[in-house]
Amino acid sequence: MTPNLKRLHPYPFEKLAQLKQGITPPADKSHIALSMGEPTHATPHLVQEALLTHLHGLANYPTTKGIPELRQAIAEWISRRFQIPADGINPETQVLPVNGTREALFSFAQCLIDPTKANPVVIMPNPFYQIYEGAALLAGAEPYYLNTLEDSGYLPDFDAVPDEIWQRCQLIYICSPGNPTGSVIDQSSHEKLLKLAEKHDFVIASDECYTEIYDDENNPPPGLLQTAYNIGNTAFKRCVIFHSLSKRSNAPGLRSGFVAGDAEILKYYFQYRTYHGCAMPLPTQHASIQAWQDERHVIENRRLYREKFAAFIDILGDVCTITKPPASFYVWLKTPTADTEFAQQLFAGQNITVLPGSFLSRDCDGVNPGLNHVRIALVAPLDECVEAAQRIKNFLNSL
Repeated sequence: MTPNLKRLHPYPFEKLAQLKQGITPPADKSHIALSMGEPTHATPHLVQEALLTHLHGLANYPTTKGIPELRQAIAEWISRRFQIPADGINPETQVLPVNGTREALFSFAQCLIDPTKANPVVIMPNPFYQIYEGAALLAGAEPYYLNTLEDSGYLPDFDAVPDEIWQRCQLIYICSPGNPTGSVIDQSSHEKLLKLAEKHDFVIASDECYTEIYDDENNPPPGLLQTAYNIGNTAFKRCVIFHSLSKRSNAPGLRSGFVAGDAEILKYYFQYRTYHGCAMPLPTQHASIQAWQDERHVIENRRLYREKFAAFIDILGDVCTITKPPASFYVWLKTPTADTEFAQQLFAGQNITVLPGSFLSRDCDGVNPGLNHVRIALVAPLDECVEAAQRIKNFLNSL
């Protein structure tokens, strides 16, 4: 076995299961799960219909590159969404379908990291999606945790990274909108990072899987390729974005997403994937085309999340400090006690599961930015979110 396996941390939900072990919640309160970012809104009918219509495709081996119609639909969506000219993204060389962003975010590091170079570094935000860390460790690189704190609007401060780290950096993961904070990286921060990538020759992997869940309908979060194109990097050098239908289209079980960007990087990543054995089934590809071509269900999705945020914050606003993030479906809530204790007691007293923030972060520079926070995913139906807010309010008042 690779010794790097020993470097992996338990996954956050493993820790959560251990935290809850042996606790019997009140039987008169139904369980409300707010710990996992698993959408419960209905998957669009048009996606389901396309999947069923093309089940005959199960008789054929899919290609790693995907059918041209899917790559074209993705390229057209990128162009519309990020205001890039129609000929600005090449579906033949700059788009690859993937089986969800989790698979791609992990395998990308395995393809990209050169362990023969001295002490390779992968930079990631802290707190973070743990796939970034696992991908770095199993690729033989050292993770560098970049704290995202309240003082900086929960955004990474690229100026805080020592020059020695930038020089060893081969890959940086950014997540915008952020998990768990919902913070959005603006164009000027993208520009700063692009200049650093050019100076130190590293690749930017931009996890944008929450980018279609945002508060202001007239102000969607900018994307990395959008910024790159706007400043003249029309080839998207050193830029790769990761998108998924899991959150956008309430289809986490479809396992469908894409990577797009630098054609030279994707040429090698495509070669890697032909050996990796991760081609998307043909029925999934046809269902994905329908999802990327339709915006009506996405607009409705945002409306449902806004409705839940408004109700949730209205109930809790007078008993704790709670703010609506600009994007994503998470509440990053400060806790009056240790986050693990808060989550444990909330489950024991109210039968609500939330995720301790310290399970999503690491100690870095004497700080653990997840301490005394919990991540609350407003993925349950509205009535459950309202009930959860009322129970959390009662719990906070009892402390």
